[in-house]
Amino acid sequence: MSGLLDRMESIGGVSVLAMLFQRRCKGVACTVVSRASSLLQGLRACAIAVAMLLGGMNVAHAAIDAYTFKDDAERARYTELTRELRCPKCQNQDIADSNAPIAADLRKEIYRMLGEGQSNQQIIDFMVDRYGEFVRYKPELNAHTWLLWFGPAGLLLGGAVLIGVIVTRRRSQRGEEADELSDEERQRLAHLLDKNHE
Repeated sequence: MSGLLDRMESIGGVSVLAMLFQRRCKGVACTVVSRASSLLQGLRACAIAVAMLLGGMNVAHAAIDAYTFKDDAERARYTELTRELRCPKCQNQDIADSNAPIAADLRKEIYRMLGEGQSNQQIIDFMVDRYGEFVRYKPELNAHTWLLWFGPAGLLLGGAVLIGVIVTRRRSQRGEEADELSDEERQRLAHLLDKNHE
């Protein structure tokens, strides 16, 4: 071993030793880097899974607002109003259950108007003026909404009348067709009856 070191010193052994050490370290460094890379990929996958889980939990729960009310009657009015008004973005969800930003703004507006002492009707009128009758789950019966209230019943009644007319016409046509036989059919019928008598 000492002979090897003596030879290295004569050729500039310090630089050769440094080269060997550097090559050995590169192999170790590559191993460390590859293991760290795989660890980072695993951590990234875990982070994505956690983010998706938390995002799913956010969608699954109803919107929760931390408002303080002066009494239980005001809290009940707030709950009633948020259940009665529809989210303009979601279209089939009341603003109490919607997580849409506009629903949060509407809840905040209702809370503000309740704090100002406005009545339920004033708050609903404000929302209808701003968003139209669509914002109400139960629109009032007036000249603009009569079709909305009575249209489904009218369509059902019209469909029942149409089906009745079609069935009646078909029955009368079948009855007329059954009563009238052509000459050829009468001859066949007579021939069949004659065969049965023989």
